Amino acid sequence: MSILLADVGGTNARLALAGDQGLDPASIRRFRGDDHASFDEVVRLYLEEMNLASVEAVCVDVAGPVGNGEAKLTNRDWSFSEAGLRVLTGAKQARLINDMVALGYATPGLSGEALGEVRAAPEGRSRNGQRLVVNAGTGFNVCAVKVLPQGGIACLEAEEGHTRMPLTIAEALAAEVPASTLPGFDSVEELFAGRGLSRLHAARTGQPAIRAEEVTQAAATDAEACATCDIYARLFGLLCRELALRFMPMEGIYLAGSVARSAAHRQQIFLDAFLSDPLMVRIPQSVPIHVIRDDMAALHGCLAAVS
Repeated sequence: MSILLADVGGTNARLALAGDQGLDPASIRRFRGDDHASFDEVVRLYLEEMNLASVEAVCVDVAGPVGNGEAKLTNRDWSFSEAGLRVLTGAKQARLINDMVALGYATPGLSGEALGEVRAAPEGRSRNGQRLVVNAGTGFNVCAVKVLPQGGIACLEAEEGHTRMPLTIAEALAAEVPASTLPGFDSVEELFAGRGLSRLHAARTGQPAIRAEEVTQAAATDAEACATCDIYARLFGLLCRELALRFMPMEGIYLAGSVARSAAHRQQIFLDAFLSDPLMVRIPQSVPIHVIRDDMAALHGCLAAVS
């Protein structure tokens, strides 16, 4: 049995095959979006390279909203449909899911090197079968996951990145940057996605904006970059506390994305903020926190979603 899996973001698309033994790591290929006019072109090239005329099933996760079996990337003119995927691949079964939902489906299989620990599960904590994936990278979003009594899981779609900034975070941010820059941070994504870290550094230093990766790399030797990353980690800890109250993920928060992983490296700053507010403190105190280290987690989630 051949299952085609794809993890499609604005910059790259990663494709892989899975069979009876699970995902085949040797089959993973990366395609730069700028090099291809459409996702259909990418699929044709991949199947040709794999010497496959068709597959039995296909699951594609997309960095954008999915509805009625259709999806479109938010920052590239690529569109998708389950009907089109069936025609393109010959698959009897096709499924489109949001990229955050794919990470949600991956959570049950994460262990070992694929899953780092920021905060261990407290002894005697209450449990409710709820997890939360929090992704801060190119964009920001979450996926709530519920373990079902009859087995399996349910993954819930959300648009958390486009919600407004919580007051506690807005006040903490206002203490760090000039008032004239605050309108640029009006949504959660505008602060906590990669461009938010870049903008935060520029706002507090008055320097030209540089990419988030450059800020985190410079933090090892540059005091201003280090201070920016410390502030971001504190604000991110405050946000995760808000999310813990909103979603009550007693089975754990799973951090994903390059910016979230960078904040998690500043573990004590992050955790001090996460546990800083006495209001309903028993909830964040009960929540373990992990970091998803496996870059192929979304592909594994696609396989779980279509199996």
